[in-house]
Amino acid sequence: MSTKDIVVDNLIKRYPGGVTAVDGVSFTVQGGQIFGFLGPNGAGKSTIIKILTTLALPTEGLASVGGYDVVHRASDVRRIAGVALQEIGLDPTMKSTELLTLQARFFGYDDRQARARAAELIDLVKLNDAVDRRVGTYSGGMRRRLDLALALVHEPDILFLDEPTTGLDPASRRDIWDEVRRLNRQLGMTIFLTTQYLEEADVLADVVAIINQGKLAAQGSPAQLKAAQGAESINLVFTSPQVAQEAVALISDMAQRTQVDRDTLRVYLDHAAQAIPSVVNRLQQGGFNPISLTLSQPTLDDVFLQVTGQRMQNEQAQPAEAGAAPAAKTRRRGR
Repeated sequence: MSTKDIVVDNLIKRYPGGVTAVDGVSFTVQGGQIFGFLGPNGAGKSTIIKILTTLALPTEGLASVGGYDVVHRASDVRRIAGVALQEIGLDPTMKSTELLTLQARFFGYDDRQARARAAELIDLVKLNDAVDRRVGTYSGGMRRRLDLALALVHEPDILFLDEPTTGLDPASRRDIWDEVRRLNRQLGMTIFLTTQYLEEADVLADVVAIINQGKLAAQGSPAQLKAAQGAESINLVFTSPQVAQEAVALISDMAQRTQVDRDTLRVYLDHAAQAIPSVVNRLQQGGFNPISLTLSQPTLDDVFLQVTGQRMQNEQAQPAEAGAAPAAKTRRRGR
């Protein structure tokens, strides 16, 4: 086992009242991989993140991070792992150098070392022009970059990123993507990434796992998962979900598989482009006239829809307004 592996074996988490948030989940993240972890809201992914980062205890099963059991060797896990959680907790009255220096002191750096590490990280995440400003004046993208820097203070072997680009504008998202790639490729860092953007997982992740209703529903490389969807799809938009559902019976014998997503009927079959005239003619003969028609290759969106029965929520989340400050609180990583 690599010292940068993450291993989850039959993990179960139950809450009072009989709620099972995680139900027998097993997977392995190999050292040096970027592992994308996806799931609908309430599927159990946040619970697994909390267990792996020692913020919650499992009910049953085993989990290790970097070879350390998350229950019995929690302090060692905190020493080798960096964590940037979904909720950014930064004191808006402090400056970035102050926060980074304080974080470094928590990890045993002396004052000179802490200041040097803070300066190095400020340069790394491109906040040099903002060191004299208080964090409360930072844009959403700047706060995300600072939060990432805080997670990297102690040079972790494994980095947990919980929805690191949620609410960011496209340019800021790309900056975070570039830094995640650099950390992985240049430093060999294992990165455990949860995201609500399927494009992000497709671009960054070596392996993607999808959790649904507390169980692991699919796992593989993005290419493998998309290939498993098989055929191309003809996407037919109708006036309502009801009309789309009624159209299924008319053409189901022509397709390998059909799927209704709101007002869109997806017809999966080989050589879909050549089949478009036949599909449209059949629909029109039955009195169904689609509003629009597109042809598409399988995507992670199709995979997610297939295994969970729904689309990823907040896929079109709006960027956060620049300068909007989060609730004030400080947070220490790697306790």
